[in-house]
Amino acid sequence: MKKIIAVVLSAMLIAIPIPRNQASAQTHKDTVLEKARKLASTIVSDYGVTGLQYAIMDKGAIVLSGSTGVHDKATHAPITKDTMFGIGSVSKMYVTAAAMMLADVGKIDIDQPLVTYVKDFSMADERYKQITPRMLMNHSSGLYGSHYANSMLFDDNDTWSHDELLMRLQSEHLKSKPGEYSVYCNDGFQLLEILVERVSGLSYTEFLDQKVNQPLKLTSTKTPLSAFDREKLAKTYYPGMEQALPVENANVIGAGGLYSTAEELAAFGDVLTGNRTNILSEKSAAAMQSPEYRKGIWVPEETNSFNYGLGWDAVSLAPFDDYGIKALSKGGDTVMYHAALTTLPEHNISIAVLSSGGSSLYNTVLASNVLLEYLQDKGKIKEIVPDRTFEPSVKVNMPAEQLAYSGLYGAVGTTLNVEMKNGEMKLPALEGGIIPPQTYVYTGNGQFKSNDGKAAISFDKQTNGKIYLKLKAYVDFPGIGQAVMVTYEYQKLDANPLQPATKAAWAQRNNKNYYGLGEKINSLFYLSPAILIRNIAVDSDNGYASGTRIIDEHTAVNAAEIPVMSGRDAFDLSFHTENNKEYLTIDGQSYLSEDAVSPVYGGKTSITTIEASGNAVWFKIDAKSAAKTMSVDAPATGGFVVYDGKGMLVYSSILNKGKSVVLPEDGMIVFGGEPGDVFQINMKK
Repeated sequence: MKKIIAVVLSAMLIAIPIPRNQASAQTHKDTVLEKARKLASTIVSDYGVTGLQYAIMDKGAIVLSGSTGVHDKATHAPITKDTMFGIGSVSKMYVTAAAMMLADVGKIDIDQPLVTYVKDFSMADERYKQITPRMLMNHSSGLYGSHYANSMLFDDNDTWSHDELLMRLQSEHLKSKPGEYSVYCNDGFQLLEILVERVSGLSYTEFLDQKVNQPLKLTSTKTPLSAFDREKLAKTYYPGMEQALPVENANVIGAGGLYSTAEELAAFGDVLTGNRTNILSEKSAAAMQSPEYRKGIWVPEETNSFNYGLGWDAVSLAPFDDYGIKALSKGGDTVMYHAALTTLPEHNISIAVLSSGGSSLYNTVLASNVLLEYLQDKGKIKEIVPDRTFEPSVKVNMPAEQLAYSGLYGAVGTTLNVEMKNGEMKLPALEGGIIPPQTYVYTGNGQFKSNDGKAAISFDKQTNGKIYLKLKAYVDFPGIGQAVMVTYEYQKLDANPLQPATKAAWAQRNNKNYYGLGEKINSLFYLSPAILIRNIAVDSDNGYASGTRIIDEHTAVNAAEIPVMSGRDAFDLSFHTENNKEYLTIDGQSYLSEDAVSPVYGGKTSITTIEASGNAVWFKIDAKSAAKTMSVDAPATGGFVVYDGKGMLVYSSILNKGKSVVLPEDGMIVFGGEPGDVFQINMKK
């Protein structure tokens, strides 16, 4: 799947050894070690983490290395320095560095069009010819976002997602002009992976091994296509299940597929600071640290957790800017693994934090607080500034001109009517649920604040003429620390009046579920199927459906052009009818309307077969089958999953050891496998 690149580097690559023992080169005081242990223990005990690992590298030597939690619940084996984790989107730093390595040796120019090097890259939007490798690295390509289908798989390194990407992009459009603004985009790094492979002639796995692992003497930085002992990977767990899950493969390697250890990731941080010039030049390392986010539309504040460089999530990470220290940061999340890398290039210090369970955000906050303790211990800062505190908000009279910001707003997947009454404004959860739903009161200076004063809402009219709802929030994570986030959460939308026939067609789809047909049954997305079960929310009065702008009776297109994060992973909706069944297509993937899903047969035995298309087969659980015990005789290539009426996982033949399941009322069953696979379904009262 992932073939990579060959950079013609000098044969005289000098490997710089990295001390590996747990207490290696301990130049720090006990306060740093205790801080790390305390924060790590809190994350494991309070934040849903099974195991966590951390390491600091200072001037080429590991000076702190530790872990907490367990590698395996069954054996109680502890996490060690050699335990491997998926590092998710921190993988983007490797493919970015790989592209810059090619630039170092004159193989590519990152400001030339991508089609110069990947000649079969094309899209149904002529602007694609303007996309450059730099735009892929700084998230400003204008690509919709992410082709996730069949990429996150249990014990399966299928390369389909990588192999089919260029073909799938051929029929797609851009959501914005290339270079107009930066918004997080996974597909850009998948294209970088293809670029590296095409120019170098190596698979990406081979390229990493030859050009990074060998010169750094790394033995645990791998891809799903690498040969290594999978028992070294930290076990992952699903809530409510005691047994460990099968190995997770993130088969979008350039965007998020690598495995590593904290020590080896911290060592790679040394490459990114420009200290391993036998791998990456100082010039390229410095270019990756440039404030790329300011080349397009962006939030005005500088103090933030987001300010993109090339690959980096942040090239001026708060709170280090308060100390006059430049900090670089990249977080990463797969479904089950989470990672953070923070580097201080002026001090040649890097910290990596990896975990099974939790969130990259928790890991980043932990990394920041341990680094501050280390900097104080080393005498590089005098004291650690306490977390920000806030007074309760005091409402003042709201100027009438603020009412002009009322109206319809949207983000990817949703629309929202913003109303201001008596100087108050109710908003749903923000930042993916980190900020709870609440009422904001007007406090002056164009700002509405939460009652505790930690979150502020305002409105910006940007240079593209669009109005954005801006959030600035300080978020406390008890026992870990604080993070500041400044983002555009929503974009003001124009009304989109519909013709009566179009309005009627979409009104019938309101609140209907559409069930994914093309995902392999061993996909991790079946654990929490928001991507596989699409609920369509239609605002027919305003002409929008799940955040998309309705065009005609069958089509709606992305309406969100929002920098930073809320405009990521955009999609269009396209409906068609076949054999009296309505299908929805998103990103080339098919979904079947709930109206076309039949109840599972409630009698003693029945058979279902995977058709030649390979599509999954969905069934409803009605009163005739609810509370019955179902067992299935399934082929080795097939499996099935059961959900309750709330869409929560009840049973998976891929995960559960038991051979039968009691069917929940109003639930769903999905069967998947190879074309021709036959399942015999047995029911008992």
